[in-house]
Amino acid sequence: MKFLILIILSWLTGNVFFSLLIFLAILYFLDRRFIGIFPSLTKPFRRSRHIARLRQQLALNSFDVSSKRELARLLLDRKKFQEAHDLLQEVKSSSDTSAEYWSDLGEALLGMGKLEEGEQHTLHALKINERVKYGQPYLSLALAFREKSPEKALYYTEQFGEHYSSSSEAYYLIGSLYQSLNRKEEAKQAWEESIAIYRTLPRYKKRDERKWAWKSYFKKLAQ
Repeated sequence: MKFLILIILSWLTGNVFFSLLIFLAILYFLDRRFIGIFPSLTKPFRRSRHIARLRQQLALNSFDVSSKRELARLLLDRKKFQEAHDLLQEVKSSSDTSAEYWSDLGEALLGMGKLEEGEQHTLHALKINERVKYGQPYLSLALAFREKSPEKALYYTEQFGEHYSSSSEAYYLIGSLYQSLNRKEEAKQAWEESIAIYRTLPRYKKRDERKWAWKSYFKKLAQ
């Protein structure tokens, strides 16, 4: 089917290279509209503009706590963990009771490779509010310990699954961790659960979970 579309596009445009570009653009559009596996091409530019605006704002008012915390979160998205950590340290005294703050600080430390300290702060965030960031801190811990301590990573992923049982992402990660432990049958069951959960989700949630269901499907096929 794909080759047929390419042949038709080549015939219409008279240029194989141009027809390939059109085909990839169509494929990207369909994925972004219906699947969501490919990353957004515009999101990095929007985030960069937002970061630039926040830096400008902080240059005018260096005591703006909310802007520092927002900038730190954007820097975490870009994996600039050290810079995010430094900003978060500046607002520590005014954010001591915030679960989101301790979660961000823990994520920065985990990204810097300071696993024990990052784990401590992340667990403190969960102690303040077990539902902070909809359980994302559990997944951050799982990913951080995936290589060093697969069993601990699996524990945190299962904790996420227990609290957020309607997450295809959690069961995809559980399957991947089982696979790294060479527990193939449990991995397959987790990926099947990921697909099954996706099928039961309401339409508005399927958009966010679709790529994890697809990844689970392909993982299961590859076994």
